[in-house]
Amino acid sequence: MEITPQQLAEQLKAGSDAQIVDVREPAEIAEGMIPGATHIALGELAGRLSDLDKSRPVIAVCRSGRRSAAAADQLAAAGYTAYTVPGGMLDWTAAGFPTA
Repeated sequence: MEITPQQLAEQLKAGSDAQIVDVREPAEIAEGMIPGATHIALGELAGRLSDLDKSRPVIAVCRSGRRSAAAADQLAAAGYTAYTVPGGMLDWTAAGFPTA
């Protein structure tokens, strides 16, 4: 399932309990993450599923949307309600949304 940066920003503003997982590599995180996001690189995701609450939706984000789509597929296969952000952080920052 997909969620746009605009929809995500609205959900965060409304106090959504969704978990945001940034699946980029550590060097990319230095460019900033969505406030409140957790960093779990895509290659580490399978081994860190227990870090996530299965009762809450998970929104995966990466630089452009390709890795987050793969992450969302992995999460969904493991029984999570998972979303990907097409356009990723490129679209998030282009829209002027905050980073931490």
